[in-house]
Amino acid sequence: MHETRRENPLQRAIRAATRIESNELQATILSFAFVFVLMTAYFILRPVRDSLSSNWTDEQLSWLWTSTFFVSVLAVSLYGAVISRMRMSVIVPGMYAFFAMTFVGFYVAGRTLGDSDLVNRAYYVWLSVFSLYHLSVFWTFMSGLYNKEQAKRLFAIIAMGATAGAIVGPTVATLFADKIGNLNLLLIAAVLLLLPLAFITRLERLRVSDLGNADMQTDLTGGRELSANPFSGFKTFATNPYLLAIGLFILLYVLMNTFIYFELRKMMGDFDRETRTQIWAGIDLAVNSLSFIIALFATGRIATRFGMPTTLALVPFFMIGGWVIVALSPVLAVMAGLQIVRRAGNYAVTRPGREILFTAVDADTRFKAKPVIDIVVYRGGDVVTAWLYTFLTSVAALGTAGVAGVAAVIAGVWASAGIYLGRRYDHVEKQHDAES
Repeated sequence: MHETRRENPLQRAIRAATRIESNELQATILSFAFVFVLMTAYFILRPVRDSLSSNWTDEQLSWLWTSTFFVSVLAVSLYGAVISRMRMSVIVPGMYAFFAMTFVGFYVAGRTLGDSDLVNRAYYVWLSVFSLYHLSVFWTFMSGLYNKEQAKRLFAIIAMGATAGAIVGPTVATLFADKIGNLNLLLIAAVLLLLPLAFITRLERLRVSDLGNADMQTDLTGGRELSANPFSGFKTFATNPYLLAIGLFILLYVLMNTFIYFELRKMMGDFDRETRTQIWAGIDLAVNSLSFIIALFATGRIATRFGMPTTLALVPFFMIGGWVIVALSPVLAVMAGLQIVRRAGNYAVTRPGREILFTAVDADTRFKAKPVIDIVVYRGGDVVTAWLYTFLTSVAALGTAGVAGVAAVIAGVWASAGIYLGRRYDHVEKQHDAES
């Protein structure tokens, strides 16, 4: 139990504005900084990846997404095997150090081989795997630091760090891509990925001393080992209705993402690669500026005042109207606007709400089943929806307006899934409260 501390005027003002208690302030700031650095690095790397996609056809990109799925399955299986055999105190920092070294490797390959299409495709696939791992591991770590009540108040504030990093990252890419080149952006991101290693040990100590969560299941410094079966995460996911519901929700989210992404990349085909990098970065900058404002003023209040069903269904409801507008006016500016609204809502509302769901599960589920959901289900959804999009445009010959009409219907299903999942979470919470 942490000591009661006398608050100074600044601490009282912070608590009033953000609902952060004084004993939670240091941990929240470090968690904010942690995800800020991660997202800055990722959003330096992301426009580089997206600038490559306009060089490929829908079918070629669908095959790349298929490759990404299989690499993701292999990566999650290896991850399950590794964490079954090593102390958890090295899992989180080890993941970020490993990915940093891989991006250094792509820098060396680019310098050595030049503009190789094979290297470009490998980078596209690898960053797509990383794009899920870096946040999945981070939020797994967070769900082991904060209790359920703290998570509802603090995860939205912590997620603002992701939004801030997602503003800085594309700003760097926008300002410097044409000056230093895409390859040098990889080196900058690799260095940034090493910075959070200093935060992890301090946060684990604060879990006990300041947050008062010494009894939380995930103790990364205690040498506790997980289930020895590297595939136990797949089995847990497939046999748990609660996790299956989360997987369905993510699958529908992925469909929205895929349809918008494919439409945008086709509309940018006439621009050169550096210009495309800057355009994608500009969209990222707009997304994350809006996300920051939403997270600061609305997200925490939505989750605590209106509950999880509303939190999870809010963005899907907006998407229904957004796709209707696209169907009526299928132009680049409208599609870019829909992308901005979708992603801003995801970062500020949907993602924090989704991560709260994992505060109700044990350590084995967080470390092994959660990556299956965040990575394999997500990338499996990429494969299914990429080929679905290719079918709709190449075989059914639908244009942007037709695709938008199909997507609006699916957005309605997504909203229904969010309501159902929010109610399931509330039910699980009531059961846990009754048992405790």
